[in-house]
Amino acid sequence: MFIFVSKLKKRILRYFVEISYLGSAYHGWQRQPNALSVQQVLEESFTTLMSSPIELVGAGRTDTGVHAHQMFAHFDADPIEDQVHLIFRLNRLLPSDISILSLKSVKPDAHARFDALSRTYHYKIVNRKDVFEFSMSHSVLQPLDIEAMQKACDLLLGTKDFQCFSKSNTDVKTFICTVTVAKFIAIKQGLIFEIKADRFLRNMVRAIVGTLLEIGQGKHPYTRMNEVLASKNRSEAGPSAPAKALSLVSIEYPEHLFV
Repeated sequence: MFIFVSKLKKRILRYFVEISYLGSAYHGWQRQPNALSVQQVLEESFTTLMSSPIELVGAGRTDTGVHAHQMFAHFDADPIEDQVHLIFRLNRLLPSDISILSLKSVKPDAHARFDALSRTYHYKIVNRKDVFEFSMSHSVLQPLDIEAMQKACDLLLGTKDFQCFSKSNTDVKTFICTVTVAKFIAIKQGLIFEIKADRFLRNMVRAIVGTLLEIGQGKHPYTRMNEVLASKNRSEAGPSAPAKALSLVSIEYPEHLFV
């Protein structure tokens, strides 16, 4: 007599992991064949602790040297019974410049990149040489016309073609982005440039900052921003500001994704 034993297949669930990292030691978020990336370090740590290959899909790609106060990625895995303990073990295994902030169950079709409603970046500009700020800020010692820079920021708002601020030879279907916030925030030692949009092109924020600094230094009037946008030509925009002062600070998602 044969007895057939039914083996129940484990249910695979999708999770969002919330991450923060200093980008100084990494060649950006995305895996690369010959350079260390944040994604690689995280995937190797997850795979080690979960005893099965884990692939992370990030909310976007930060460039070499760019930081993230809040980055999200999704992955599929067997049900995780003790998420708090897994976070604890991951943070012990990961290097000091990468941290797991939270782990959240999401719907099976939730996507860290395509479901994001908006992303917000900060760029920190300081007005003096400060050894404690050097690694995460850009020093600009000459006076800046902040009023002109803010007027130029206002010209970025709305749904526009931002090809002029995109890295050359970027493989994207469209250069259209919708910017909802572009402003300067005064801080004790300088300025924070804040920009929020539904999506960003490669190098976009740093190219915008470089253009704004040229306006602030009196090289162009604030109306130069319209000319640069209309040109759709990267060479018309200012030089890319250093990556070390740029941080991804928040990503927004619709509430219905989380379970």
